[in-house]
Amino acid sequence: MDYDGKPLRKPAETGTWASIRETLKVGIQALLIALVVRTLLFQPFNIPSGSLVPTLLIGDYLFVSKYSYGYSKYSLPLSEYIPIQADGRIWGAEPKRGDIAVFKLPKDNATDYIKRVIGLPGDKIQMIDGVLNINGKAVKRERIADYETTDPYGQATKVPQYLETLPNGVVHKVIERDGDNGFWDKTELYTVPAGHFFMMGDNRDNSTDSRDLANVGYVPFANFVGRAEMIFFSIDEGTPAWQVWNWPAHVRWSRLFSTIH
Repeated sequence: MDYDGKPLRKPAETGTWASIRETLKVGIQALLIALVVRTLLFQPFNIPSGSLVPTLLIGDYLFVSKYSYGYSKYSLPLSEYIPIQADGRIWGAEPKRGDIAVFKLPKDNATDYIKRVIGLPGDKIQMIDGVLNINGKAVKRERIADYETTDPYGQATKVPQYLETLPNGVVHKVIERDGDNGFWDKTELYTVPAGHFFMMGDNRDNSTDSRDLANVGYVPFANFVGRAEMIFFSIDEGTPAWQVWNWPAHVRWSRLFSTIH
C-alpha cells in the first residue's frame, strides 16, 4: 500500500515493452511450429555431391517427408546428441524399392546420406559387368542418349546413360562414368540382412554406397530419416544460394517444384 492506505497499482506497460513481448511471443510460436513441421512432416536438405546424378544434381534443394517411413530416434533434430539407444520405429512403413531416401550413415549414426533403395531385406544383390542383378536376375536397362557432364578434371564430356527398370516397375536413369569397367561394376554377392536395406547411387561409378561395406554397407531401417519428395530450389554448382543477385542467370528454373522419382 502507498502512504495514504490505497493499493499500489502496477504501472501501465509502455507501448515499446508490449511490442517487444508480443514479438517474442510470435517468434517463439513460429519456432515451435517450425520444429514440429521439421520433426514430423518435412525437412529440407541440399545435395552436396554427384552420387545421384542424373536424378539429383549438386545444388538441388529438396523436401524430405519424415512421415513416409514412420519415426525413429533419427527423425529428431540433432539425434546424434540424444543419449538413448533406440532401434525401432513407430508407425513404421518400410521403404519401397526405387525410393530415394535420406538416412543416417550406419558408420557413425550422424552423417546424412541420400541414395536410392535397391535391395530389400533378404535380397541378393550383385553388380556383374556394370549390370545390376537382383535375386539372380539381371535388371533391365536400356541405353539412351549420353549424359553431358564433366570429368574429374572439370572438362566437358559425355558418359553412357541408361533407363533402368527395377523388378517392381520403377524406372529411373543411371549413368556409367567409367563405362562398365568401374571399380564397383563387378562386385561380390551381397545378401541383405533382415531389417536392413541396400542403397545405391544413380551415378554408379561415383557413389559411395552399400556396395562399400566398410564405409556404408547395409542400412538399418531405424536409420532412415525420410523419403525425398520434391525439389523446391536448384542452383548451378559452385554458386552459393544466398547470392540472390546471381539467381536470374544461375537458378535452374526448370527443376523448381519438380517431383523426385
